[in-house]
Amino acid sequence: MFENISGFILKPIASLANSWPWLGGKINTIAINSSVNVCRHRPHPWSTVHDYVSWTSLTDQRWSARHLPAKNKHGLPSPEVLKNLFIRKQGGQEFCKKSTCLFPAFAQYLTDGFIRTRMPNTSAGEKDDPLRKQNTSNHQIDLCTLYGRTPEQTSQLRINSEDSGLKGQLKSQTISNEEYSPFLFEADGQAVKAEFNTLDKPLSLDKCSTIMRTKLFATGGDRVNSAPQVAMINTLFLREHNRLAKEIEKANTDWDDERVFQTARNTVIVLFIKIVVEEYINHISPAPFRFLADPSVAWNAPWNKPNWITAEFSLLYRWHSLIPDNMEWSGKYHPVAETLMNNQLLLDAGLGGAFASMSAQQAARLGAFNTNTALIGFEVKAIEQGRLCKLDSYANYREYVSLEKPNAFSDISKNKSIVDFLAANYSSPDDVDFYIGLFAEDTERNSPLPPLILRMVAVDAFSQAFTNPLLSEHVFRPDTFSTIGWNAIQNTRSLRDILIRNISKDIGDTRISMTLSNWRFS
Repeated sequence: MFENISGFILKPIASLANSWPWLGGKINTIAINSSVNVCRHRPHPWSTVHDYVSWTSLTDQRWSARHLPAKNKHGLPSPEVLKNLFIRKQGGQEFCKKSTCLFPAFAQYLTDGFIRTRMPNTSAGEKDDPLRKQNTSNHQIDLCTLYGRTPEQTSQLRINSEDSGLKGQLKSQTISNEEYSPFLFEADGQAVKAEFNTLDKPLSLDKCSTIMRTKLFATGGDRVNSAPQVAMINTLFLREHNRLAKEIEKANTDWDDERVFQTARNTVIVLFIKIVVEEYINHISPAPFRFLADPSVAWNAPWNKPNWITAEFSLLYRWHSLIPDNMEWSGKYHPVAETLMNNQLLLDAGLGGAFASMSAQQAARLGAFNTNTALIGFEVKAIEQGRLCKLDSYANYREYVSLEKPNAFSDISKNKSIVDFLAANYSSPDDVDFYIGLFAEDTERNSPLPPLILRMVAVDAFSQAFTNPLLSEHVFRPDTFSTIGWNAIQNTRSLRDILIRNISKDIGDTRISMTLSNWRFS
């Protein structure tokens, strides 16, 4: 529980722990276990397939798991009414005091890999389609956004060559002396290239112009092309994979294409998990202590159970209000609606320029009355998703993760406008929808997130990351990753570490960070 950690780890002790590995390791273990142990551990008894426990609910991972049993609720305000909680009031967008735009970019890329609610291509009655209670997830942090969800997709994304200098690499192209994924569509933007016919088509393709289609990348994820800053993250890991593959091949001349690929892939997945823990989680944590990606914490932990993504987790990550109204690319500001699926912005900026730009821009504040108009439709769909999955109330989820239940609407937020909105639409704090309550809360001090989101992210982030098979006791060893890969893992702490290995232009002391340069712990 991040907020409790900040209470029992005073700043002087945290400073000592951050500089003394032994003490840091001890506190790291205590902190991670206390974060995960606030609620019941997996496997969860329920899923979205039935409103009761069944063999299917316990075994069929096409259906999202659920933390609390299904609950039928009646007489609640409509999603169209509740969307007004997200629409910005007069006075302009409010900004986050801690985060840069690199934070929401990474968060989206991370969650798009394993929170994969099915999106049926239907028109009438879409909001009630039971298939939306299913997912297409592998339930792992496996970088399927880069490598694909299936072996067939992975094969189409690989070069598949035994030629010297090409072993183990992913397909790529060079534009302005920079490496990117190949384009998905033929040059006229009308048809997907035959070599990529098993890849998932990008979401919202029907809203994408022909010109934009010609710049969509062939990637493992159908959401990677949703915004150029998300494609930026994927491009970084594409380059790191191919860089590692080349180095691994040079150091192991007798290895074939398959072994080079698998070893590079093992390494990049673990590098990604390290970034999740040591940069992303440390950014959202309100504690002065820095978490470490020490896999041994989970080896004998009672919460080390097989992963299964929950319906609640897929909703608490809808962080639309973090996106500013205007995004800066190559020195010019663009309304956020113009940036969607517009990879030309990334190509013009280059990878180094794109990371520098995202790190220099302030993210918006997460929460009520702060979502850009272009994204309000996604808030409505999220409310509908919670209703379709029959999620329990916000108040009961707070109790589930060991937070106090609200007795009054003023316990949810100190913002009078929010309190008035909730009181006008709900008869009691016990009735507030899970999704509404998540974003009605005020953000936690020293964190960009409100308390319930923060608590539930902590539960799933640690228990999903550290239970990855590559981090298990008898797998996490040098020969799984090769000497080249193992050294890369040991010497990587941030996205900046990976970026400077994969751009030709020296960025000097340019700040690459999820945290604003002027932010200070209070």
